[in-house]
Amino acid sequence: MNPGLFSRRRVVIAAVAGVALAATIGAVAACSAGPPAGTSGTAAEQAAASRSDGDFAAGLAGASAMPSGSASASASAKPTGPCGRAASAAPVVRVTDVNVGTTVTGYAREGDTDPLPMAIAATPNGGSWLAWLGTNGKVYLGKLGCDDKLAGTPSSFDGIDLQDVSADANGGVLLLTRKGECHDGPLCGGSSSPCNTMHMIRFDNNGKQVWERQVTNLGSNLGGYDNGARFVWWYQHHGRLASDGSNYAAYFGVAITVANGSCVDIHEGDRMQVVNASGGLVAGHKDSFEVGCSHSWGTRIVWDPRAGRFAMVCATDNNCRIAQPHPYRTVAAGTCDGTLFGGDLVLAKSSGYWTAWSQGGQARLEHFGTGASDSTVKTAAKTAHPHLVTYGSGRMLLAWESGSSMAAQVYDAGSGAGVGAQFTIGVKDHNYQAFKSYADGSAAYPAAGANSTSIRVARVMPMA
Repeated sequence: MNPGLFSRRRVVIAAVAGVALAATIGAVAACSAGPPAGTSGTAAEQAAASRSDGDFAAGLAGASAMPSGSASASASAKPTGPCGRAASAAPVVRVTDVNVGTTVTGYAREGDTDPLPMAIAATPNGGSWLAWLGTNGKVYLGKLGCDDKLAGTPSSFDGIDLQDVSADANGGVLLLTRKGECHDGPLCGGSSSPCNTMHMIRFDNNGKQVWERQVTNLGSNLGGYDNGARFVWWYQHHGRLASDGSNYAAYFGVAITVANGSCVDIHEGDRMQVVNASGGLVAGHKDSFEVGCSHSWGTRIVWDPRAGRFAMVCATDNNCRIAQPHPYRTVAAGTCDGTLFGGDLVLAKSSGYWTAWSQGGQARLEHFGTGASDSTVKTAAKTAHPHLVTYGSGRMLLAWESGSSMAAQVYDAGSGAGVGAQFTIGVKDHNYQAFKSYADGSAAYPAAGANSTSIRVARVMPMA
């Protein structure tokens, strides 16, 4: 966190009620003209940059396969991995509608403070864990088989916002938020706002809780409005998980409480914490930090076994850029026009990383190592919210909204060159949800289903 930013951007809460804050960012101001996290300008500019939900085309109910390559490519498909998914010369998309039996939170405005409806994680045996946010203060977790259909009865956990899910051979970890306490501050200005906590929930292969660990720092003696608090406010707080095979890391947006005389100011940045296999915080981990980027959004993290480190990028209004936190290093320079968006982060083929980001409705790919980008690819994606995921060996998949569906393009993870033609993924996009990669070379994305109690899983089958 740049200490000078505290004096320049002191956050004040506008008078609002409860969680309605998340839907009315324009009602909240920052002192000294500091914009809300997730924007680089005014709320009006951000709204202009946000994509329209549009009307979701009907007629996609049930499971369907939509080949994106030629007929000959499909005919030459070969089974891969434990699930025997067919690998073809060109991407083939399979969409499966999963009836989860409970009401799933809708997409709403898809803003950077709005709840995330769903997330997916790959298991080592080729299946998945599917997580979704209910409308009853519960986060649900269900296991999917090789056919992307629900197997068994879902579990549920107390949670007011879902962030991410990750999996391993023994189960996995959920990242979610829960209600916390503010105490009385007092604030230097503004009115009260929710003070919530971020938690990792470890679950076993039956979807049952093994342990939980708060990765913010609230407790009985420390509320959100007490000096030194690190908590989840209304500000951008989305987060992602990564694992080194033993430890799990959570990287997320966080509120930062700082004493200012007899009252406190609330700032926003991001935080990374590492938790070990027993549920204990790993104190002094070389990659973890209390606060990294300031006024941060688009927090992305990946484990790099080649470098033995967790790598991260954020979007930040500190010089309006895509940056690496802890310490600050610019990856790509942006502008403060309200359209800066940080997409996903993946490993490059040999060394370094690729990140997708957007400015002015144009998606770019940046290759970088420990410093600034050394290669920029201006893609054909005219979008405010690109998604990027590893797609098999040496490839990555860029996807973005295209009408009521998504468009996608494969890229070489070494050179950044496009591979083959664009194709369609027949599900509705969400600004902040993520694709996940699978060991068999496929990639999957959770999306709004045929009705309020279903979720569509779009799987891009492996390429040969």
